[in-house]
Amino acid sequence: MIRLLACLTLAAALHAEDWPSFRGPHAAGVADGQNLPARWNAPAGEGVLFKVPVLGLAHSSPIISGNRLFLTTAVSSVADPTFKPGLYGAGTAAADQSVHEWRVICLDKRTGKTQWSRVAVKRKPTDKRHIKATYANATPATDGKHVVALFGSEGLFAYSVVGELLWKQHLGRLDVGAYDLPEYEWGSASSPIIWRGKVFVQCDSQKDSFIVAFDVKTGRELWRTPRDELPSWGTPNVWPGQEPELVTNGSKFIRGYHPETGKELWRLDGSSKITAPTPVFAGDRIIVASGRHPERPIFCLIGGGRGNLTGGEHVAWQNRRGPYMPTPLIYRGKVYALNNSGLIGCYDLKTGREHYFERIRHRGHGFSASPVVADGKIYCAGEDGIVFVLTAGEQFQPPVEYPVGETLMASPALSDGVLYLRGTRTLFAIGKKKDQ
Repeated sequence: MIRLLACLTLAAALHAEDWPSFRGPHAAGVADGQNLPARWNAPAGEGVLFKVPVLGLAHSSPIISGNRLFLTTAVSSVADPTFKPGLYGAGTAAADQSVHEWRVICLDKRTGKTQWSRVAVKRKPTDKRHIKATYANATPATDGKHVVALFGSEGLFAYSVVGELLWKQHLGRLDVGAYDLPEYEWGSASSPIIWRGKVFVQCDSQKDSFIVAFDVKTGRELWRTPRDELPSWGTPNVWPGQEPELVTNGSKFIRGYHPETGKELWRLDGSSKITAPTPVFAGDRIIVASGRHPERPIFCLIGGGRGNLTGGEHVAWQNRRGPYMPTPLIYRGKVYALNNSGLIGCYDLKTGREHYFERIRHRGHGFSASPVVADGKIYCAGEDGIVFVLTAGEQFQPPVEYPVGETLMASPALSDGVLYLRGTRTLFAIGKKKDQ
C-alpha cells in the first residue's frame, strides 16, 4: 500500500509530457505524439517558437516538469570561455580556472521566460576540465516537486521547483580523468536520477569510487556502496522489473544493484576502459554499451540475472560496434547506436541481427549528444550545429538536415510538441505555432 501511494504521489507530480532527467523518462529518449514541424531552419527563424540566451558553458540537457524547464550552467569570470568541439584525441585540460558561478535556472517552457535563477556555489573550481567539456556536464533531475543538480566536486544541490534551496551534499573530490594518465583531469558528467523518493549518484573516480542514495526530501544519506572502478561518465538507470535493478556502466564491470539497499546483485565483465553511455531498457532487455577501443561492446542483457553474468544465459547478444559517447536508443524493437564519428548501427533488440551500419555525413565535428526519437523520426544533434533527422526502420535512408547555427553538445528534450535544443549560448524551442 505504501509503495502504491508513493507511485500515485509521483504520478500526480509528473505528467505525460514531462522530460524529468537525462534523455527523458528512464533515459529512453522516446516521446511519440509530438507532431513536430516537417521543415524548420533555426538561423532563419523558421519553426522556432522562441530562443533564449543562456549565460555560461554547459553540456547538461534541459529537463521539464509541467510548464517548468530547468537548466544548469557554469558562469566563468573570464569574458569569453570556450570549449573545443570535434573529433580528436587530446586529453588537454582547459586553462580557465577562474571563479565560477554554478547556477540552476528555471524557465517557462512555453515562452522561455526566466522564472528563477539560483547560484548554487561560487568559487574557483576544485578540478580542471577537459577542453571539450564544461563545469556543468551533468543533467539535473526532477520528480515534479524537487530539482537536484550535480556539479561534480562542487557538490549535489536540491531545490524545490519554485527555487527554494532544500539541501546540499558534498561528495568529496571526484577526480575524473584518464585512468592511465591520472594527471589529466577531465571533469565529471554522470547525472543524478530520482526514483521512488531516492536520489542516486554514481561517483567513479581515480580512487574511492562509490554509488550513493539520498532521500530526495531531506538529503539524508540512505546507503553508500563502494565500487572498485575506474573513472566513468555514464548515468545510472533503474530497470523496473519484478525486482527493480539499479544498473551502472563501468570499465571493470557493468553492475546491477538493489536500489533499496545498494547491495550488488550481478556484474558483467568485458566493458571498455572508458565508459560514458547510459544503460537503457525495453521490456526485459537491457542495453549497455561503450566505445573505447579495442573492446567497444554493445551488450543486450536479460533482466533478472544474479551473480557473474559473463558468458552466461542472461547475455542475450553482444557485438563490437559500441558508441563512445552517445547513449543508444531503443525504438519499436530496434536498437540504434550512434558513434561520435557519425557511424550509426541498427540492430534487432531480441536477436542482435544487424540491419545496417552506415555513416551520417556530418561536417567534421561529429556527435556527442545522444539521439532522441518522436513519431518515427530520430533526431541526432551534431557538434557542427546541425540536427540530422533519420527515419526509423530497418533500411538506412540519408537524413534530412536542419541547421541550428550553434554547436550542439547537449542531448535534446521533447515535450508537448516542442523539440528543445541547447546550443553553445542559446536554448531553442522548435515546434509548430498553435494555429498551424
